[in-house]
Amino acid sequence: MRSSRLLAVVWVALAAGVMAAASGSHAIYFGAATEVQWFVGAREQAALKLKVRPLYVDGKLKEFTTGPPRDITDRAFVVRKVYRVNDRLPTDPKPTPKWKWQRAGWLLVDRPTGRVSELHLPDFDPFYSTASWYRDYVAYCGFSSDAQKVYAVVAQIGVKKPLVRKELGHAHGGDMPDSECEAPTWQRQPVQVTIVPKDGQPVTFATHRQAAEVPSDHEAEE
Repeated sequence: MRSSRLLAVVWVALAAGVMAAASGSHAIYFGAATEVQWFVGAREQAALKLKVRPLYVDGKLKEFTTGPPRDITDRAFVVRKVYRVNDRLPTDPKPTPKWKWQRAGWLLVDRPTGRVSELHLPDFDPFYSTASWYRDYVAYCGFSSDAQKVYAVVAQIGVKKPLVRKELGHAHGGDMPDSECEAPTWQRQPVQVTIVPKDGQPVTFATHRQAAEVPSDHEAEE
């Protein structure tokens, strides 16, 4: 069964490569998902299940990812990156690497060029931040460099400075991922997003191209 699955993946990769070469475009696809353990907590003793999929471009492995991809435009999509880190100590008797999976930030994949680049989202924390995408905007709870303060952040792809960076209070520093804020919720017409910090009040921001503002109380109630 496993060999049949592997052959199917190889066949898809070869077929995609041939089609891409014929059309002059790039073959971008995900491999089969594998369930791995992600160890969290102060002592990394709690094991969470994480589904990991390899991302290929023209038959070459580019990155490992988790979660569903999100189309941003008709030519680009984003997806969450994961990677393995070597947990071996210099004093460990065996030189064999001890690989542990970790979550990272977000990748931007451009279909026409086949380029895969890592997005540098302001104050984004791979462990605590839960990103919510709408169009080319992303909202999440960001964190100060010392992980003591929490910020409501709204960013836009291609814009270096965040559209919104509002302090929400002190971080709790819990042992579980995504535990500082709920996933932000978006709405359209007008475009606005609501961010809810842990043990805090919801904060809503109306978003404009390269600008964002906090709506008035009357507008928020409507």
